[in-house]
Amino acid sequence: MDVAAIAAEALAALDSGRQIASFSARLPQFSLADAYRVTAAMRQAREARGERPVGRKIGFTNRTIWAEYNVYAPNWGTVYDRTVRNLADIGGTFPLGTLAEPRIEPEIVFGLARAPAPGMDDTALLAALEWVALGCELVQSPFPNWKFSPADTTAANALHGALLIGPRFPVAPHAARWLRELAGFEIVLKCGDRVADRGHSRNVLGGPLHALRHLVDLLAGDDVNPPLSAGDIVTTGTLTRALPVRPDDSWSTELP
Repeated sequence: MDVAAIAAEALAALDSGRQIASFSARLPQFSLADAYRVTAAMRQAREARGERPVGRKIGFTNRTIWAEYNVYAPNWGTVYDRTVRNLADIGGTFPLGTLAEPRIEPEIVFGLARAPAPGMDDTALLAALEWVALGCELVQSPFPNWKFSPADTTAANALHGALLIGPRFPVAPHAARWLRELAGFEIVLKCGDRVADRGHSRNVLGGPLHALRHLVDLLAGDDVNPPLSAGDIVTTGTLTRALPVRPDDSWSTELP
């Protein structure tokens, strides 16, 4: 199996918005372990052309949508300096560009003050955070009609398109409050004046800190990709369904 060739094909599709046949349809033996080797090769290729990894996105943490995609476990991808933006810096607008079949996902985003370790409880994980924010990820599918295997979506950088981050709030001054609120909040996703979906923090593996713990544990068993480090950004997965977006849409979130 030519991992470098798969990584190059996946990256070209993500860059251009061109859709391709799934790797699993062409390579029945293509496994999740193979896909994470592709992840490492894609990271190397992106760094070689000047992109800088700035963190990770966790995909498929929302268990309420697993049946919709026939994917029944989380995965992760890398976010880069060219794919992450602060909403305040872009005036609240973002061009969809070449994103293929883009969808929007409201998510809790963490900034790491230090590297978390496997086995940390929620209090210890929270102490490893510098800030927390509400953001949205734009995901895309280089595979037509959002049909893929878990290995396919992982090889396509967990379908990451862009991460747009709202105001960042420091964790340390209100740690007890964050511990409580991250475990039990609701969110409303709106398109214009219409409520498009509703979500809850527990949708993402029981809560965003649980999702972070899952990522830390996954990376601890990965011998080809690096662990998290201080300064990394981690976005923890969609709190609602992932919904299709169009160029003229206006999306917003509310926390009831």
